[in-house]
Amino acid sequence: MKSLIALAAVAFTITGCSSSSNETPATIIVEYAKQAPGSLLAGEVMAVAYSGFREGQHPDRGNGAVNPSDDEILEDLQILLAHDFNLIRLYDSGENTLATLELIRQHDLPIKVLLGMWLEAEFSNHEGCAWLDEPIPDAELAANTLSNAAELQRGIELANRFDDIVVAVNVGNEALVKWNDHMVPLEQVIAYVRLVKAAIDQPVTVADNYEWWILDGAPLAAEVDFLGVHTYPAWEEKTIDEALAYTVENIARVHAALPDKPIAILEAGWASVAIEFGDRANEDKQTRYYDELHNWAGETNTTVFFFEAFDEPWKGDPNNPLGAEKHWGLFNVDRTPKQAQKSRSAATE
Repeated sequence: MKSLIALAAVAFTITGCSSSSNETPATIIVEYAKQAPGSLLAGEVMAVAYSGFREGQHPDRGNGAVNPSDDEILEDLQILLAHDFNLIRLYDSGENTLATLELIRQHDLPIKVLLGMWLEAEFSNHEGCAWLDEPIPDAELAANTLSNAAELQRGIELANRFDDIVVAVNVGNEALVKWNDHMVPLEQVIAYVRLVKAAIDQPVTVADNYEWWILDGAPLAAEVDFLGVHTYPAWEEKTIDEALAYTVENIARVHAALPDKPIAILEAGWASVAIEFGDRANEDKQTRYYDELHNWAGETNTTVFFFEAFDEPWKGDPNNPLGAEKHWGLFNVDRTPKQAQKSRSAATE
């Protein structure tokens, strides 16, 4: 039987979440998004999104992947454990994910996994996506549909094979929000969710932007076991003073729109360097957002996957080393901790 996640009654007064409110974050915590203790995934409050690609490594971009070695993945997992991360999110069901799961089992590491099944575009969103300059060819879309079917089968196999490690499964990452480049029709995502739920015992979700869930998520919410929500105040030009209140408001609005399902935040983060954000991006502000979000999540029984574990230089524009996409990590690409993790380590010593 699936271990469904129960949601406690929630009261909302959205005006209390504005940055001009006199209410403290602690007041917002209780009033807007209190979930039942069983809502936590694997009993964890703060988790982390993990992708192990280092300098010179990358997933398949058309010419094959350059994956981290087993030794590098094991080092990463040991670093995360040393910083009290016992729950990680993996984004696909490919060979890199298989290696991670095998290493967790082989070394008997106390790490649980939210397993991903990555969905590629099944129709062309070139009119809605700012970085798609031309339509995706029909042949590529047809190939993607076959690839998605294979990905689902790999994910099902991994969820069943590693059922002692995989605590939940995520089908698709931002494949529905209107600005993406890998869009899949809602009815197809629902069909995929039904397929996966029939084949595994773990809870199943879909990860997407909070606004998509609010406006369009009802049909999918009826199918999933919990809502996987992304929220990024920095991308929406919020200051660090506004960040937690805005995050709470986003989650409160999802709860209000879809009150029958619990929520896990599958991505929320703050870049330490970002030419797009100017002086809003630095390690001090990343630390503050992490700490405030951690405190809120603990008070509300909300699992938060902070984005992300390690900086990833392969992402974004290769000619823009200061681009935000490369600098969301709590650790630098050389695996040294940034301030948010240095300060937490010092506090526990």
